Amino acid sequence: MREFTVGPNDAGQRLDRWLAKTLPLLPGPLAQKYIRLKRVKLNGKGAKRDTRLVKGDVLQLYINDEFFDTPTPENAFLSVFKPQLDILYEDENLLLVNKRPGLVVHPDEHERVNTLITHIQAYLYQKKEWSPYWENSFAPALCNRIDRNTGGIVIAAKNAETLRIMNQKIRDREVEKSYLCLILGSMNPPEGKLEGFLLKDETKKQVSVHKHPVPGGRTAVTLYRTLAKGHGLSLMECRLITGRTHQIRAQFAAAGHPLLGDGKYGRERENKRYGRTGGQALYSYKLAFRFTTDAGCLADLNGRVWTANQVDFVQEYFPDVHPQ
Repeated sequence: MREFTVGPNDAGQRLDRWLAKTLPLLPGPLAQKYIRLKRVKLNGKGAKRDTRLVKGDVLQLYINDEFFDTPTPENAFLSVFKPQLDILYEDENLLLVNKRPGLVVHPDEHERVNTLITHIQAYLYQKKEWSPYWENSFAPALCNRIDRNTGGIVIAAKNAETLRIMNQKIRDREVEKSYLCLILGSMNPPEGKLEGFLLKDETKKQVSVHKHPVPGGRTAVTLYRTLAKGHGLSLMECRLITGRTHQIRAQFAAAGHPLLGDGKYGRERENKRYGRTGGQALYSYKLAFRFTTDAGCLADLNGRVWTANQVDFVQEYFPDVHPQ
Protein backbone atom coordinates (compact mmCIF):
# COMPACT_ATOMS: atom_id res chain seq x y z
CA MET A 1 0.00 0.00 0.00
CA ARG A 2 1.22 3.49 -0.88
CA GLU A 3 -0.17 6.66 0.71
CA PHE A 4 -0.33 10.15 -0.81
CA THR A 5 -1.51 13.49 0.56
CA VAL A 6 -3.14 15.88 -1.90
CA GLY A 7 -1.23 19.13 -2.21
CA PRO A 8 -2.34 22.50 -3.62
CA ASN A 9 -1.27 21.61 -7.17
CA ASP A 10 -3.49 18.53 -7.26
CA ALA A 11 -6.52 20.00 -5.52
CA GLY A 12 -9.57 20.19 -7.75
CA GLN A 13 -8.58 17.26 -9.96
CA ARG A 14 -10.84 14.28 -10.54
CA LEU A 15 -9.72 11.14 -8.74
CA ASP A 16 -9.29 9.09 -11.93
CA ARG A 17 -7.26 11.81 -13.64
CA TRP A 18 -5.01 12.20 -10.62
CA LEU A 19 -4.44 8.44 -10.65
CA ALA A 20 -3.55 8.44 -14.36
CA LYS A 21 -1.02 11.24 -13.81
CA THR A 22 0.49 9.68 -10.67
CA LEU A 23 0.77 6.16 -12.14
CA PRO A 24 1.39 6.54 -15.90
CA LEU A 25 2.13 2.83 -16.23
CA LEU A 26 -1.29 1.82 -14.88
CA PRO A 27 -3.66 1.03 -17.79
CA GLY A 28 -6.81 3.16 -17.82
CA PRO A 29 -9.31 0.26 -17.69
CA LEU A 30 -7.42 -1.32 -14.79
CA ALA A 31 -7.37 2.01 -12.92
CA GLN A 32 -11.15 2.29 -13.26
CA LYS A 33 -11.51 -1.28 -12.02
CA TYR A 34 -9.34 -0.59 -8.97
CA ILE A 35 -11.45 2.46 -8.12
CA ARG A 36 -14.64 0.37 -8.38
CA LEU A 37 -13.10 -2.35 -6.17
CA LYS A 38 -12.12 0.30 -3.59
CA ARG A 39 -8.44 -0.50 -3.94
CA VAL A 40 -8.11 3.28 -4.19
CA LYS A 41 -9.33 4.79 -0.93
CA LEU A 42 -9.99 8.46 -0.27
CA ASN A 43 -9.66 9.36 3.40
CA GLY A 44 -10.07 5.68 4.28
CA LYS A 45 -13.16 5.07 2.15
CA GLY A 46 -14.00 4.13 -1.42
CA ALA A 47 -14.79 7.00 -3.79
CA LYS A 48 -16.21 7.53 -7.24
CA ARG A 49 -13.86 8.16 -10.14
CA ASP A 50 -15.17 11.72 -10.74
CA THR A 51 -14.72 12.80 -7.09
CA ARG A 52 -12.87 16.12 -6.91
CA LEU A 53 -9.84 16.09 -4.66
CA VAL A 54 -9.33 18.63 -1.90
CA LYS A 55 -6.04 19.82 -0.42
CA GLY A 56 -5.17 17.60 2.54
CA ASP A 57 -7.09 14.55 1.30
CA VAL A 58 -5.27 11.29 1.98
CA LEU A 59 -5.23 8.66 -0.78
CA GLN A 60 -4.32 5.06 -0.06
CA LEU A 61 -3.47 2.93 -3.10
CA TYR A 62 -3.65 -0.86 -2.79
CA ILE A 63 -2.00 -1.42 -6.16
CA ASN A 64 0.83 -3.69 -7.29
CA ASP A 65 4.34 -2.30 -6.96
CA GLU A 66 5.24 -2.50 -10.68
CA PHE A 67 2.80 0.30 -11.47
CA PHE A 68 4.77 2.66 -9.23
CA ASP A 69 7.96 2.16 -11.24
CA THR A 70 9.52 5.17 -12.93
CA PRO A 71 8.88 5.05 -16.67
CA THR A 72 11.91 3.69 -18.54
CA PRO A 73 12.55 3.19 -22.26
CA GLU A 74 11.32 -0.39 -21.83
CA ASN A 75 7.93 0.43 -20.30
CA ALA A 76 7.25 4.10 -20.95
CA PHE A 77 6.18 3.44 -24.54
CA LEU A 78 2.88 2.06 -23.30
CA SER A 79 1.55 5.34 -21.98
CA VAL A 80 3.92 8.17 -22.93
CA PHE A 81 5.28 6.92 -26.27
CA LYS A 82 3.68 8.60 -29.29
CA PRO A 83 3.05 5.84 -31.84
CA GLN A 84 3.72 6.77 -35.43
CA LEU A 85 1.82 4.46 -37.75
CA ASP A 86 0.61 4.68 -41.34
CA ILE A 87 -2.52 2.54 -40.96
CA LEU A 88 -4.05 1.41 -44.24
CA TYR A 89 -6.85 -0.58 -42.62
CA GLU A 90 -8.08 -1.52 -39.16
CA ASP A 91 -10.94 -3.57 -37.73
CA GLU A 92 -11.56 -5.47 -34.50
CA ASN A 93 -9.23 -8.28 -35.59
CA LEU A 94 -6.23 -6.79 -37.35
CA LEU A 95 -4.24 -3.83 -38.59
CA LEU A 96 -2.60 -3.35 -41.97
CA VAL A 97 0.32 -0.98 -41.45
CA ASN A 98 2.55 0.60 -44.08
CA LYS A 99 6.03 0.26 -42.54
CA ARG A 100 8.59 2.86 -43.48
CA PRO A 101 12.09 1.74 -44.55
CA GLY A 102 14.61 1.87 -41.71
CA LEU A 103 12.20 0.74 -39.01
CA VAL A 104 12.88 -2.70 -37.55
CA VAL A 105 9.76 -4.83 -37.01
CA HIS A 106 10.76 -6.46 -33.70
CA PRO A 107 13.12 -5.47 -30.87
CA ASP A 108 16.67 -6.71 -31.38
CA GLU A 109 20.11 -6.21 -29.88
CA HIS A 110 20.34 -2.73 -31.45
CA GLU A 111 16.83 -1.34 -30.90
CA ARG A 112 14.35 -2.19 -28.16
CA VAL A 113 11.84 0.65 -28.19
CA ASN A 114 11.46 2.21 -31.64
CA THR A 115 10.14 -0.85 -33.48
CA LEU A 116 7.00 -1.53 -35.51
CA ILE A 117 5.47 -3.92 -32.97
CA THR A 118 6.22 -1.43 -30.17
CA HIS A 119 4.40 1.34 -32.04
CA ILE A 120 1.45 -1.01 -32.61
CA GLN A 121 1.28 -2.11 -28.97
CA ALA A 122 1.47 1.48 -27.73
CA TYR A 123 -1.25 2.48 -30.21
CA LEU A 124 -3.60 -0.28 -29.04
CA TYR A 125 -2.74 0.34 -25.38
CA GLN A 126 -3.61 4.01 -25.66
CA LYS A 127 -6.87 3.08 -27.44
CA LYS A 128 -7.56 0.85 -24.41
CA GLU A 129 -7.87 -2.20 -26.66
CA TRP A 130 -4.93 -4.06 -25.12
CA SER A 131 -2.75 -4.08 -22.03
CA PRO A 132 0.10 -6.39 -20.99
CA TYR A 133 -1.23 -6.16 -17.44
CA TRP A 134 -4.54 -7.82 -18.24
CA GLU A 135 -4.63 -11.41 -17.05
CA ASN A 136 -3.98 -13.92 -19.85
CA SER A 137 -3.72 -11.05 -22.30
CA PHE A 138 -2.84 -11.82 -25.94
CA ALA A 139 0.02 -9.63 -27.11
CA PRO A 140 -0.56 -8.07 -30.55
CA ALA A 141 1.66 -9.92 -33.02
CA LEU A 142 2.88 -9.57 -36.59
CA CYS A 143 1.78 -12.13 -39.17
CA ASN A 144 4.52 -11.26 -41.66
CA ARG A 145 7.91 -9.62 -41.42
CA ILE A 146 9.82 -7.19 -43.60
CA ASP A 147 13.55 -6.41 -43.45
CA ARG A 148 14.58 -3.23 -41.64
CA ASN A 149 15.49 -1.38 -44.83
CA THR A 150 12.50 -2.63 -46.83
CA GLY A 151 9.22 -0.73 -46.62
CA GLY A 152 5.74 -2.06 -47.07
CA ILE A 153 2.54 -3.54 -45.76
CA VAL A 154 2.64 -5.59 -42.56
CA ILE A 155 -0.29 -7.50 -41.04
CA ALA A 156 -0.73 -7.25 -37.25
CA ALA A 157 -3.15 -9.53 -35.41
CA LYS A 158 -5.11 -8.19 -32.45
CA ASN A 159 -6.18 -11.62 -31.17
CA ALA A 160 -5.04 -15.23 -31.17
CA GLU A 161 -7.71 -16.43 -33.60
CA THR A 162 -6.67 -13.88 -36.22
CA LEU A 163 -3.00 -14.79 -35.81
CA ARG A 164 -3.79 -18.49 -36.25
CA ILE A 165 -5.99 -17.99 -39.31
CA MET A 166 -3.71 -15.49 -41.03
CA ASN A 167 -0.59 -17.58 -40.49
CA GLN A 168 -2.38 -20.54 -42.06
CA LYS A 169 -3.56 -18.42 -45.00
CA ILE A 170 0.00 -17.26 -45.60
CA ARG A 171 1.27 -20.86 -45.47
CA ASP A 172 -1.47 -21.92 -47.90
CA ARG A 173 -0.54 -19.04 -50.24
CA GLU A 174 -3.95 -17.42 -49.96
CA VAL A 175 -2.32 -14.06 -49.21
CA GLU A 176 -0.69 -12.43 -52.25
CA LYS A 177 2.24 -10.12 -51.58
CA SER A 178 3.53 -7.99 -54.43
CA TYR A 179 6.76 -5.98 -54.32
CA LEU A 180 8.31 -3.15 -56.27
CA CYS A 181 12.07 -2.92 -56.68
CA LEU A 182 14.75 -1.21 -58.72
CA ILE A 183 17.38 -3.43 -60.30
CA LEU A 184 20.58 -2.57 -62.11
CA GLY A 185 20.25 -3.14 -65.85
CA SER A 186 17.30 -5.00 -67.33
CA MET A 187 15.96 -8.53 -67.29
CA ASN A 188 15.79 -10.72 -70.38
CA PRO A 189 13.05 -11.77 -70.80
CA PRO A 190 11.31 -8.70 -69.31
CA GLU A 191 8.69 -10.93 -67.66
CA GLY A 192 9.20 -14.36 -66.17
CA LYS A 193 9.97 -16.50 -63.18
CA LEU A 194 13.02 -16.82 -60.93
CA GLU A 195 13.41 -20.31 -59.46
CA GLY A 196 16.08 -21.88 -57.32
CA PHE A 197 17.06 -23.07 -53.89
CA LEU A 198 18.12 -20.72 -51.11
CA LEU A 199 20.60 -21.80 -48.47
CA LYS A 200 20.84 -19.59 -45.40
CA ASP A 201 24.12 -18.87 -43.63
CA GLU A 202 23.10 -18.05 -40.06
CA THR A 203 26.52 -16.64 -39.23
CA LYS A 204 26.60 -14.16 -42.11
CA LYS A 205 22.82 -13.58 -42.04
CA GLN A 206 22.89 -14.08 -45.78
CA VAL A 207 21.52 -16.58 -48.31
CA SER A 208 23.06 -18.16 -51.39
CA VAL A 209 21.15 -19.18 -54.51
CA HIS A 210 21.54 -22.61 -56.08
CA LYS A 211 20.09 -23.98 -59.32
CA HIS A 212 19.82 -27.49 -57.96
CA PRO A 213 18.71 -28.87 -54.57
CA VAL A 214 21.32 -28.63 -51.80
CA PRO A 215 21.18 -29.97 -48.21
CA GLY A 216 19.29 -27.41 -46.12
CA GLY A 217 18.25 -25.43 -49.19
CA ARG A 218 14.65 -24.28 -49.60
CA THR A 219 12.70 -23.80 -52.81
CA ALA A 220 12.29 -20.16 -53.85
CA VAL A 221 9.97 -18.96 -56.62
CA THR A 222 9.43 -15.33 -57.64
CA LEU A 223 7.30 -14.06 -60.53
CA TYR A 224 8.48 -10.78 -62.04
CA ARG A 225 7.59 -8.29 -64.76
CA THR A 226 9.25 -5.11 -65.93
CA LEU A 227 7.16 -1.97 -65.45
CA ALA A 228 9.62 0.62 -66.74
CA LYS A 229 13.27 1.09 -67.79
CA GLY A 230 15.56 4.11 -67.68
CA HIS A 231 18.59 5.64 -65.95
CA GLY A 232 20.35 2.26 -66.30
CA LEU A 233 17.69 0.80 -64.00
CA SER A 234 14.51 -1.24 -64.29
CA LEU A 235 11.41 -0.90 -62.14
CA MET A 236 10.18 -4.40 -61.41
CA GLU A 237 6.99 -5.79 -59.94
CA CYS A 238 7.48 -9.10 -58.15
CA ARG A 239 5.02 -11.56 -56.65
CA LEU A 240 6.28 -14.05 -54.12
CA ILE A 241 5.16 -17.64 -54.60
CA THR A 242 7.37 -18.63 -51.69
CA GLY A 243 8.43 -16.30 -48.89
CA ARG A 244 12.06 -16.96 -48.05
CA THR A 245 14.57 -14.73 -46.30
CA HIS A 246 16.05 -12.15 -48.72
CA GLN A 247 14.39 -14.01 -51.59
CA ILE A 248 13.96 -11.15 -54.07
CA ARG A 249 17.30 -9.55 -53.24
CA ALA A 250 19.29 -12.77 -53.57
CA GLN A 251 17.55 -14.04 -56.71
CA PHE A 252 17.96 -10.85 -58.72
CA ALA A 253 21.60 -10.62 -57.64
CA ALA A 254 22.15 -14.21 -58.76
CA ALA A 255 20.55 -13.29 -62.12
CA GLY A 256 23.16 -10.55 -62.54
CA HIS A 257 20.84 -7.65 -61.71
CA PRO A 258 21.09 -6.80 -57.99
CA LEU A 259 18.77 -4.29 -56.33
CA LEU A 260 19.88 -0.69 -56.21
CA GLY A 261 21.12 0.22 -52.73
CA ASP A 262 21.52 -3.36 -51.53
CA GLY A 263 24.55 -3.42 -49.25
CA LYS A 264 24.52 -7.20 -48.82
CA TYR A 265 23.88 -8.56 -52.32
CA GLY A 266 24.42 -5.48 -54.47
CA ARG A 267 27.28 -3.53 -55.99
CA GLU A 268 28.79 -0.93 -53.69
CA ARG A 269 30.26 1.07 -56.53
CA GLU A 270 26.91 1.40 -58.34
CA ASN A 271 25.08 2.18 -55.11
CA LYS A 272 27.45 5.07 -54.45
CA ARG A 273 27.16 6.30 -58.05
CA TYR A 274 23.39 6.54 -57.70
CA GLY A 275 23.68 7.98 -54.20
CA ARG A 276 21.69 5.18 -52.57
CA THR A 277 23.64 3.50 -49.77
CA GLY A 278 21.04 3.51 -47.00
CA GLY A 279 19.19 0.38 -48.03
CA GLN A 280 17.80 -1.62 -50.92
CA ALA A 281 15.14 -0.19 -53.25
CA LEU A 282 12.49 -2.74 -52.33
CA TYR A 283 8.90 -2.20 -51.19
CA SER A 284 6.07 -4.58 -50.34
CA TYR A 285 3.51 -2.33 -51.97
CA LYS A 286 0.43 -4.51 -52.47
CA LEU A 287 -1.43 -7.08 -50.38
CA ALA A 288 -4.40 -9.13 -51.57
CA PHE A 289 -6.50 -11.70 -49.72
CA ARG A 290 -7.52 -14.59 -51.99
CA PHE A 291 -9.13 -17.03 -49.60
CA THR A 292 -10.11 -20.40 -51.06
CA THR A 293 -10.89 -22.04 -47.72
CA ASP A 294 -12.83 -21.02 -44.61
CA ALA A 295 -11.43 -17.81 -43.10
CA GLY A 296 -13.56 -17.63 -39.95
CA CYS A 297 -13.65 -14.12 -38.48
CA LEU A 298 -11.64 -12.81 -41.45
CA ALA A 299 -14.07 -13.95 -44.14
CA ASP A 300 -15.17 -10.39 -44.98
CA LEU A 301 -11.63 -9.55 -46.11
CA ASN A 302 -11.71 -12.06 -48.95
CA GLY A 303 -11.07 -10.49 -52.35
CA ARG A 304 -9.90 -7.16 -50.92
CA VAL A 305 -6.66 -5.49 -52.02
CA TRP A 306 -4.58 -2.76 -50.36
CA THR A 307 -1.86 -0.72 -52.00
CA ALA A 308 0.82 1.61 -50.64
CA ASN A 309 0.63 4.51 -53.07
CA GLN A 310 3.83 6.39 -52.26
CA VAL A 311 7.12 4.58 -52.82
CA ASP A 312 10.16 6.85 -52.66
CA PHE A 313 12.31 5.24 -55.33
CA VAL A 314 9.42 5.05 -57.81
CA GLN A 315 8.74 8.76 -57.35
CA GLU A 316 12.44 9.55 -57.75
CA TYR A 317 13.21 7.56 -60.91
CA PHE A 318 9.84 6.78 -62.52
CA PRO A 319 7.39 9.47 -61.36
CA ASP A 320 5.04 8.84 -64.30
CA VAL A 321 4.57 5.17 -63.43
CA HIS A 322 1.67 4.36 -61.12
CA PRO A 323 1.65 0.66 -60.22
CA GLN A 324 -1.72 -0.74 -59.21
